Amino acid sequence: MIRKAKAVWQGTGRDGTGHLSSESGVLADTPYSFKTRFENEKGTNPEELIAAAHAGCFTMALAFGLQLAGFTPTELATEAAVTLDPEGKGFKISKSALTLRAKVPNLDDAGFAKIAGEAEKNCPVSKVLNATITLDAKLI
Repeated sequence: MIRKAKAVWQGTGRDGTGHLSSESGVLADTPYSFKTRFENEKGTNPEELIAAAHAGCFTMALAFGLQLAGFTPTELATEAAVTLDPEGKGFKISKSALTLRAKVPNLDDAGFAKIAGEAEKNCPVSKVLNATITLDAKLI
């Protein structure tokens, strides 16, 4: 399986602008720029997209893990906070902090922690990130 997305940029790094599009059409000429990345201008940025990908991948991996263990979650709500730090003359993504709040009937804390930890380690996005990944998982 191959998934594709495309970036088009015009201008300099600070003053230029770009658009992102995905094969599925979910992103369709979605704007991004220095201001959407390092300030708060409306649009997206690579770190936000990685955070969304990590949250989605982990949550789906957890759903499969729970299913294999015989549990059906009522709700799995995950936030991923991706940290972009300076490195030399550029930047690096140094961390992705996953925060999960889950409703899973008939599952104890120890069993939940084990299944959630396995999902964090085995989700494909976790595997591709060269960053520290933390997980704060709680049943509610």
